Amino acid sequence: MINFRESPHLKTRLLAISLSVVVSTALMTLKFYAFWLTGSAAILSDALESIINVVASIFALGSIIFAAKSPDPSHPYGHGKIEFFSAGFEGALIILAACGIFYQAWPRIFQPHDLPHLGGGLLILVGVNLVNLMLGVGLVLVGRRTNSLVLVADGKHILTDVYTTGGVLLGLGLVLWTGWLWLDGVVACLVGVNIVVTGSKLVFQAAAGLMDTSDPRLLEEISAILQKHRKSIWIDVHQLRARRSGDIVHLDFHLILPKDLTLEEGHREVKELERIFQAHFGKTADILIHLDPCARPICPVCGFDPCQHRQADTRQQSLWQAEVVTARPEE
Repeated sequence: MINFRESPHLKTRLLAISLSVVVSTALMTLKFYAFWLTGSAAILSDALESIINVVASIFALGSIIFAAKSPDPSHPYGHGKIEFFSAGFEGALIILAACGIFYQAWPRIFQPHDLPHLGGGLLILVGVNLVNLMLGVGLVLVGRRTNSLVLVADGKHILTDVYTTGGVLLGLGLVLWTGWLWLDGVVACLVGVNIVVTGSKLVFQAAAGLMDTSDPRLLEEISAILQKHRKSIWIDVHQLRARRSGDIVHLDFHLILPKDLTLEEGHREVKELERIFQAHFGKTADILIHLDPCARPICPVCGFDPCQHRQADTRQQSLWQAEVVTARPEE
């Protein structure tokens, strides 16, 4: 079941991706109309990529809805990783579209065709590209604000379409000016190369997410929160791990506390840290804190005072930067 209260960004994500589906469908139709007018392989390549835009946006809409479902006994960590599958699927579709473009465009280089109504087709592409630019930028901004890989991926794909259409406009402008019809096939092949690069990046990004590759920005963000709210009773932190999964941030670390604290006192410190992180990341943040008692070697970095167990003076407390809090004790 989807809980809108626990997913404050969900409505924004759904609105953004729904708009992407509607607008992308309309723009795809206009591109195919421009191809029908001109018979240009370059415009066809651009229109074929737009089919992928529409399919990927529909898939992204489904993944956002699925990722927003609350954790259940079968998926105790939630459903957020579906977003990485969506991004990888989109990348694979982009690469597939490039293969179709090469198949259509290569013969046009050696056997060029006339391009009737090319001026009218270019005007249609200019209007389509302006709308696409606004849509792509909007999706990337909303995706970053709501921590949605799917929206960012869809926005970047659309922006790639903007660059692609810009290249098509430039190339066909040269055709219109010079009369070199073989440039139509060349431009289409260049579009295909650009699409392959973009699709490959999306696939690698999705694979990194599925493999829980370290997120340096997230680790630095968490480290800054720990440093900002640091208390003398929190002696040290280590083995920090964190990842994003849809709208949820999962993080865990070891916290060293004075060894004579009661279980109740230690629990109180943990709950305080949980409240701090949930105030920053939202109530959906999944936080696990393992408590360790202090030992003699930790005295030089301990700022807790007075302490009846101290056996060495405090020399210097460590700065809780990402490379420090993620380290294991033996390191």
